[in-house]
Amino acid sequence: MASPTIKLNSGYEMPLVGFGLWKVTNETCADQVYNAIKTGYRLFDGACDYGNEKEAGQGVARAIKEGIVKRSELFIVSKLWNSFHDAEHVEPITRKQLADWGLEYFDLFIMHFPISLKYVDPKVRYPPGFTYDGKTVVPGKASIQETWQALEKVVDAGLARSIGISNFRAVLIIDLLRYARIRPATLQIEHHPYLTQPQLIKYAQGEGIAVTAYSSFGPPSFVDAGMDSAKGVPSLFEHDAVVEVAHRHNKNPSQVLLRWATQRGVAVIPKSNNQNRLAQNLHVNDFDLSQEDLDKISSLNKDLRFNDPPSYGVNIPIFA
Repeated sequence: MASPTIKLNSGYEMPLVGFGLWKVTNETCADQVYNAIKTGYRLFDGACDYGNEKEAGQGVARAIKEGIVKRSELFIVSKLWNSFHDAEHVEPITRKQLADWGLEYFDLFIMHFPISLKYVDPKVRYPPGFTYDGKTVVPGKASIQETWQALEKVVDAGLARSIGISNFRAVLIIDLLRYARIRPATLQIEHHPYLTQPQLIKYAQGEGIAVTAYSSFGPPSFVDAGMDSAKGVPSLFEHDAVVEVAHRHNKNPSQVLLRWATQRGVAVIPKSNNQNRLAQNLHVNDFDLSQEDLDKISSLNKDLRFNDPPSYGVNIPIFA
């Protein structure tokens, strides 16, 4: 069963459900991507910062070689890291990331954060993370406009079919749209019932920008990453409201949480090491929640954000 798609403002179709590569280990990444393709996934969401693009590309190459899928049937997403925002570094790093994947183009290339950091040569450290020297965060000088216009040239060069943004607040999108020659095709944000961000989603979708949710299950990924902001937060999988809706629809809580997003036109990029759950996460569009169900889950909002730089020791409060 193929995932339904969203028509992007660039004219391309993006699957509504994909596989996220954040925190997928180098040792398992190739096999996980390969198995996800066999299961039916066609969208893979990666990034320089995840440090596993070579392995992800190996999984893709294996599936293509075995005739399971054609490159044209896949939708590969990657992201521009903060250290490469200067205009002269955008195209070279895009080419490096494509080489790591073993691809000629990305279907979507996203500005990972609206943050410019001082350039770190990939030969010195890659991925560089938030620090310049392994210890110190050093701001860069590139404006969002400079970086965006360099990304537009990446599209002109045929290295990416669409470009997008991530972790942007509405005010930054409003500013970007003033000068964008190529409008962002997507906005990727943290989005789960504890952080619903309805006004941001409404604004983006109203501007023809598709929204993709990351961390659709809320705390678990951040607990695994050792982030204090997620410790002690009740699991959404066990929340009475989610469990009740899941029981009524004969689905599991993860499927309900994903359907809560996709039914409102928000794409999702979950991951799982479990083969059964992998298939379940992909097949979340064969049932509908009632408006009462949607409202009940949305009412769990606490404006609780887990992916915030200060929460992991980086004093760049972009969401303040």
